[in-house]
Amino acid sequence: MKVDGGLMGRLDTLPGRIKKLEAMGYDGAFTAEVSANPFFPLILGAEHSERIELLTGIAVAFARNPMDMANLAHDLNAYSKGRFILGIGSQIRPHITKRFSMPWSHPANRMREYILAMRAIWACWYQGQPLKFEGEFYSHTLMTPMFTPTEIEYGPPRVMLAAVGPRMAEVAGEVADGLLVHAFSTERYMREVTLPAIERGLAKSSRDRGAFQIACPMFVVTGADEQAMVQSASINRKQIAFYGSTPAYRPVLEMHGWGALQEELNILSKRGEWDAMGDCISDDILEEFAIVAKPEDVASRIKQRCGDILDRIVCTMELPDTDQQQEFVPSLQA
Repeated sequence: MKVDGGLMGRLDTLPGRIKKLEAMGYDGAFTAEVSANPFFPLILGAEHSERIELLTGIAVAFARNPMDMANLAHDLNAYSKGRFILGIGSQIRPHITKRFSMPWSHPANRMREYILAMRAIWACWYQGQPLKFEGEFYSHTLMTPMFTPTEIEYGPPRVMLAAVGPRMAEVAGEVADGLLVHAFSTERYMREVTLPAIERGLAKSSRDRGAFQIACPMFVVTGADEQAMVQSASINRKQIAFYGSTPAYRPVLEMHGWGALQEELNILSKRGEWDAMGDCISDDILEEFAIVAKPEDVASRIKQRCGDILDRIVCTMELPDTDQQQEFVPSLQA
């Protein structure tokens, strides 16, 4: 299992951060499109590292058109000498229409076409094929030598698609190189919903599981002492509650008999009662979504829960000190 660490924060701190991640043995460094652009940190990551993989986990696909995303991904992959992985996701309708002012419709079908459009663009650049992509949502039919990249020795970047629902997971299996399982997933949901959907997608593209990577950022409650554990649990409860308020994620809660909680959380979110939302996440719900363990036990608990599912773990928590992180990374990689 590969282990990825976060590469986020002020840009002037990131050269030191990527060097630390690489020295500690992390396999990848990831960014996320939250309060900052997800691509800029990876430019610094590529410049100040040698072997570590660089991935967006995630960049919002529907905030950009396929040509723009294909160009960004190409540039980062060429600059990092083939180490970039493009992780993309759909986001939800209110963010796409109200925050990004972009169109929204049929997200799974649109995402399938989006990835195929990028692949057609890359086939034009890397293999010299005519650009003739005409779909329901996107059309790309013009490419001249002036706009064709010349640094093509590393080929197209790998594409990983984030998904919660089975339809998007199936799209990932069909047209992507991997799946970024949403953190708002439980072991049962992954085994009963996500994995079968991936298999259906892989069957459509005549591929087997060996050609496909599954990654997941996991909620982890840990700390050096009881006070730190309580603080970590509080942070994770609020994050789980935030995701749980989203109507599209209700099926995960319903699988465990907690469907009504989604409506309660949604009402609280519209009132801005974020602390109260976290209070709705009981210990049972917390332990279903998160790994709750002492730092030295985190790696074994992750492997016990989903070691046979995941190819890489997106490590979102900070362990208390460098020594514990140096033990944690190889424990998961073994």
